[in-house]
Amino acid sequence: MQYVRLGSTGLEVSRICLGAMSYGDPERGNHAWSLPEDQSRPFIRQALDAGINFFDTANVYSDGSSEEILGRALKDFARREDVVIATKVHGRMRPGPNGAGLSRKAINTEIDNSLRRLGTDYVDLYQIHRFDYATPLEETLEALHDLVKAGKVRYIGASSMHAWQFAKALYLADLNGWTRFVSMQNHYNLLYREEEREMLPFCADQGIATIPWSPLARGKLTRDWDATTARTESDEFGRTLYSGYEDADRSIVEAVATIATNRGVSRAQVALAWVAGNVTAPIVGATKPHHLDDAVAALDIELTDEEIKALEAPYRPRPVAGFN
Repeated sequence: MQYVRLGSTGLEVSRICLGAMSYGDPERGNHAWSLPEDQSRPFIRQALDAGINFFDTANVYSDGSSEEILGRALKDFARREDVVIATKVHGRMRPGPNGAGLSRKAINTEIDNSLRRLGTDYVDLYQIHRFDYATPLEETLEALHDLVKAGKVRYIGASSMHAWQFAKALYLADLNGWTRFVSMQNHYNLLYREEEREMLPFCADQGIATIPWSPLARGKLTRDWDATTARTESDEFGRTLYSGYEDADRSIVEAVATIATNRGVSRAQVALAWVAGNVTAPIVGATKPHHLDDAVAALDIELTDEEIKALEAPYRPRPVAGFN
């Protein structure tokens, strides 16, 4: 396994992060396709055996059961000091006032709930899942800073938002002497490259780690264009991300397939190799053993200039997607 510093911090993370959204009680939350605990644990063990030390989840995944499953598995399979646990806050966890968002009250309530579910006394990377338009940014940033100072959180990160919003957050943190965001978990893959306009260059300039979600475009880059899975049939959010540019996207998927065939590797390895070459550590979901094998193998693939051109040429600009 290859390791890299998380942005400009001293924290070392594997160049593949295992995303735990696929692990959770299918009867809780809105991920009916998630794997229950007995089916999830082997993947977490496989990731650790492969040298992956970076794990990402969120309080909202399967109504908290993703954090519970991940926390129990890591406690059984690894030493706490050897793993980097990332989770997120923002989504609705209960009905009524203060059940969601990034107010000081919500953040302080949800970090304690996440720590309880994860079975740990600190989170390595605590991320705001989305931008909260209803809460002053200063309130959110100071609350996160206080969590770091209290020892409940080691580092803080952000997820999908506009680059100007992220720039404002960094500016306010610097202005007030608060803890700075060290990472951006954004939507980025061969079928969605709008982050190349502002967010990725800005992160590079500021020494911010990039740990994109959906690096395989919900699996679209790993199979024939017309193929479906149980998840694609029920993934309403996924359908909102990749629609309206089918001709261009089909060409990209076909280019991935051609390169994979020529190299004698899987499509996932090709698509992940392209992403990994542009970011710190893509967040990969795994529901079959070969998913993790492909992710690790992708790190050893160096795409040629001609292959990169073939993968990128069909892309067509599109509206921002994935912020909500």
